[in-house]
Amino acid sequence: MKDTKSKPIKTYPTISACGLDCGLCPRYYTAGPSRCPGCCGPDFFNKHPTCSTITCCVKNKNLEVCGECLEFPCPKFKKPEEYQKLETSSYPPYRKMVPNLNFIKKHGIKSFITEQKKRIRLLEKMIKDFDDGRSRSFYCRAAALLDILSLENSINDTKQRISSEDIKIQAKFLREVLNQSALKQGVELFMKVSKITRKNMKAKM
Repeated sequence: MKDTKSKPIKTYPTISACGLDCGLCPRYYTAGPSRCPGCCGPDFFNKHPTCSTITCCVKNKNLEVCGECLEFPCPKFKKPEEYQKLETSSYPPYRKMVPNLNFIKKHGIKSFITEQKKRIRLLEKMIKDFDDGRSRSFYCRAAALLDILSLENSINDTKQRISSEDIKIQAKFLREVLNQSALKQGVELFMKVSKITRKNMKAKM
């Protein structure tokens, strides 16, 4: 008999059946038993109770995400603006659920994963090089909501502008640059950041 328990039921745990960016969530990068393995990832069902979306989409229809379903969007989903109103500081942000699924519906799951991997690589770089112990959730939200070019430019700008080896100074500068990009794109990253003037930045470099 085939061992179905050890076989993953989803190929891409970094995107949830309902459209959340699991691969851009702080808990996906948490060490230890509290780490989330992503949607239907290793040991997922021992840590999380199954949900009706997983049951319908993955278990019953053998799909990766709801965006692959002919019935999407079904009554399970709210309007995009409703998710945005409900959202506070959720990670990953709920506002990306329907847009992610619409992208998959139009372009396919592999095209989505290709783009998501770019965001994941940039997020991992921010965590590796600029994690001051308090910015991980902020970086995760930025990686999910900002465009890829803005993320790349923010990281490169920080590396070029800040010569200090103090990780707190580096992280503070990166948060400020990301916040500036977010304002231009009409995005709120939900983290209070002290305003760094050019004079202060030069003093710390």
